[in-house]
Amino acid sequence: MLDALNQIDTNLFLFLNRHHSSFWDIVMWWASDKFTWIPLYGLVLWLLVKQNPRKIGLLLLMIVSLVLISDQSANLAKYVFARLRPSHEPALQGMLHLVRNYAGGALGFYSGHASSSFAVAVFAISLAGSRNKWLVPVMLLYATLVSYSRIYLGVHYPGDVLVGAIAGSIYGYAASRLYFIYLRQSAKNSQV
Repeated sequence: MLDALNQIDTNLFLFLNRHHSSFWDIVMWWASDKFTWIPLYGLVLWLLVKQNPRKIGLLLLMIVSLVLISDQSANLAKYVFARLRPSHEPALQGMLHLVRNYAGGALGFYSGHASSSFAVAVFAISLAGSRNKWLVPVMLLYATLVSYSRIYLGVHYPGDVLVGAIAGSIYGYAASRLYFIYLRQSAKNSQV
């Protein structure tokens, strides 16, 4: 069963990775760079702080913790599962498209980019999505684009990205629940 899933994952990766162009090489390289998204992060932080200006410290602490936890969990999983990235898989050499000869580290399961981007997206949507409806598709598009860029660049299988997206979504949702629990508890304590 595991071999069949691995073969499906590899075939899907090769299909997706083969569809490339010089234009998309630039777009996906750009999408995968964390610094590209600083303006979006700033906008999201501004929206979150605008909702509750007195909680800026808590929001910053939660977002930084969320990104660290989602990223480091992915790094830990890479060493536990020890699955080679497609860019390091000897059987795939010469079959995949790498952009700028970027191959990433040796291990790839699961994607830290997918995990972190979905963690931030779900956290932001949970906190500000009901008041800013446009934020939902923007954040989902952002997280999906970052995640897909990792397949396009040849450094993650679709399964790596899917598991990263699921893990990040769980982290983002859990962090939003903790934030709301804290706000409710703070409100109760201030009434006493």
